[in-house]
Amino acid sequence: MTIRRISLPLLVALALAGCANGDSAGAPGSSVPPASSAPSTPSEAPTEESATVKPPAGGTQTLTGTIAAGVEPNCLLLDKHLLIINDPAQRADAKPGASVTVTGRVEQGMMTTCQQGTPFIVTTLRAN
Repeated sequence: MTIRRISLPLLVALALAGCANGDSAGAPGSSVPPASSAPSTPSEAPTEESATVKPPAGGTQTLTGTIAAGVEPNCLLLDKHLLIINDPAQRADAKPGASVTVTGRVEQGMMTTCQQGTPFIVTTLRAN
């Protein structure tokens, strides 16, 4: 019985949503021909400003500065980069307020729980 109560309003809502967009293309008795299934092509080539700029793959960078604590627990930031440190010995040396030089690479698409900074995979860490 509960299923009927939920499914009937759902079916009505879906039916009304289909009618609400006003698209009658291809409907019987319609004078509007159905839309072409050919892929659309962009009218303009992407400009330099609109293109996504990605850093070179595997590009190693060196950062020097003072580590700051992030807003989330166990998140460490250096020059707007979120430090991802997998080596426990390096992690022990990485404390907020420590002056360090790190080498590694930016990992743009990496998901983190830190909510700030560009992920930076640390390969070496040296205290200054």
